[in-house]
Amino acid sequence: MLNYLGYSYVEMGTNLDEALSMIERAVEGRPDDGYITDSLGWVLYRLGRYQEAVPPMERAAELLPIDPIVNDHLGDVLWAVGRRLEAEFQWKRALSFDPEETDAQRIRHKLDVGLDKVREEEGLAPISVANGD
Repeated sequence: MLNYLGYSYVEMGTNLDEALSMIERAVEGRPDDGYITDSLGWVLYRLGRYQEAVPPMERAAELLPIDPIVNDHLGDVLWAVGRRLEAEFQWKRALSFDPEETDAQRIRHKLDVGLDKVREEEGLAPISVANGD
C-alpha cells in the first residue's frame, strides 16, 4: 500500500518528499521486492538525486531482469549520471521485453534523440547535475 501510494505521487509529480518516505518504509518491509526497489530509485531520480538513484535501480533490474519498465527506468537514471551507452543498452533491453506500445514509442524516441530532447519536447525541466551528483 505504501509503495502504491508513493509511486502514484511520483507519477503525478506531487508530494515527492512524502512519496520518498513512504517508499523507503515499503523497502524496509520488503527489501527484495523489485517493484518497490524500482519505486525507490524512481523517486530519487524524480527528486534529481541521480547518483543515489543508481544503486536501487540497478538492484531493481537484478530482481526483475525482464521487466520493460524497470529497464527503461534504469536507462533514464544511467543517462542522468552520464552513462549514456549503458542507458541506451537498457532502453534497447526494455524494448526486447515487449512494453506497452506507448512506452515502446517513448523508448524508441529516447534512442533516436536522447532523454534530454524527449524531456524538452514533453515540457519537462532538463536534467541538471548541479546538486553534487
